Amino acid sequence: MSGATAPSQHPPGPAAYPLRVDATPDEHPSRWLWLVKWLLAIPHYIVLALLWPAFAVTTFIAFWCILVTGRYPAGIFSLNVGIMRWSWRVAYYSYGALGTDRYPPFTLAERPDYPAHLDVTRPERLSRGLVLVKWWLLVIPQALVVGVLVGGTTYAVSDDVTSQPTPGLLPLLVLFVAVALLFSGRYPRGLFDLVLGINRWVLRVSAYSSLMTDAYPPFRLDQGGIDPGTRAAEIAAVPAHAAHAAPAVEEPDGPGSAPVAPGRRAAAPAHPWGAGRLVTVVVGSLLMLLSLVLLAAATIVLAGGAARDDDGYLMSSTETFDSPGHAIVFPDVDIEAGADEAGVLDRLLGDLRVDARSAGAGAVFVGIGPTRDVEDYLDGVARSVVRDDDSDGDGDGPQLDDRDGGAPRGAPGQESFWAASAAGTGPRRLTWKPADGDWTLVVMRKDGASPVRTEVSVGAQLPFLGSSIVEDAVGVLLLTSVVVALVGLVLLWLALRRRREDPRPGHDTASP
Repeated sequence: MSGATAPSQHPPGPAAYPLRVDATPDEHPSRWLWLVKWLLAIPHYIVLALLWPAFAVTTFIAFWCILVTGRYPAGIFSLNVGIMRWSWRVAYYSYGALGTDRYPPFTLAERPDYPAHLDVTRPERLSRGLVLVKWWLLVIPQALVVGVLVGGTTYAVSDDVTSQPTPGLLPLLVLFVAVALLFSGRYPRGLFDLVLGINRWVLRVSAYSSLMTDAYPPFRLDQGGIDPGTRAAEIAAVPAHAAHAAPAVEEPDGPGSAPVAPGRRAAAPAHPWGAGRLVTVVVGSLLMLLSLVLLAAATIVLAGGAARDDDGYLMSSTETFDSPGHAIVFPDVDIEAGADEAGVLDRLLGDLRVDARSAGAGAVFVGIGPTRDVEDYLDGVARSVVRDDDSDGDGDGPQLDDRDGGAPRGAPGQESFWAASAAGTGPRRLTWKPADGDWTLVVMRKDGASPVRTEVSVGAQLPFLGSSIVEDAVGVLLLTSVVVALVGLVLLWLALRRRREDPRPGHDTASP
């Protein structure tokens, strides 16, 4: 019918996402190269270990730019997309996919001749409200999915925080790929599609959480070498009058075939990130992170000094210990300070203090003595030993190892080996000046009976916190932190400021 609009030659597919990931597997992959790719990729790992701190710093800067202006700075966007692209190529080469034996190029730029590609469409505007919540709150459902897909660390929160590594689907699939390569020399088509789909999902979540787009990642596993976003962009680029003549985009027919598109992939434009500019960003970012470390150190020293009590002691929180035996034994206190260093130890640590009170029946005894003498006194005695860590992971605070045995040979106060002790009803306080040797802290009932239930807190004077030298050092740390931060900001500004194209090929210049 005249004037009628011809129907689309391409059936509608899934909605395109601003981040596009494409890849093509090698036609004849090596059976053995994957065994040493961890070694071959080390130079890339070193470079990426420097680039990702820069990614974090520039993303932080982008956060504030979006919050104020609603725009993601073009220079930072180009840099961060390049870092993601570089990381994807290394992952595709190594153990993120084992998809190619071609060594990844050392560049942020798109390389049309390399079999792995990543691109992100820069948005004109971004929501100022979403930037406050999408990177930590809205991304939580996606982070849970990504944790299942690639594995990670599971955290349990109670009184303490415990962590445990968990396996993921992607490493398992890549292991299957390695076995298939070893025995058949082929990359199974189904595994390739699935591995690409998982990587594509993870990279979409990474782009969203790093503020590059407001488009929420779809809960959809887009498998295959060609991203639906690439397919949509290529179809849209075909003029309407040429829709009949242009071949449709198709998936590769086999592991060695290349994607068929309506035209060849355009050559990548000259990338603005040369080595000098990139090094400037890395150095500026590392200086910014160093300034945060210096600021944190100064803050910790100031907080420690402010947290000391009226007597000048920095005390721990009070913990309750409950033992069915006759004694609660704390881990060895090993002090190795030569006679010539005793003065230094005294200035740094000062006196130690232990506050204890009975939380059950009977008066409390608290004492510290040489480890050998304490072990001789408690040999064969039912007691509980405090562990250094929460090894059972139940998050219930200090853990006790109960030891079977009988009663001690007498009340603890009758022994003469204690270097310092205190006993009685109500709160008891032990003060001890540290000395060379191995020492053990013991809390018992005054009469040596069982069980023992007590509340204990420990602390030290730490006289250096109040010294003029430390106060001066804190001032130097704060001043150095500010200077380092300013230098880092200047370097980042020089590297990230917008550049205009130079009429000569391969050149660009900074705009005023």
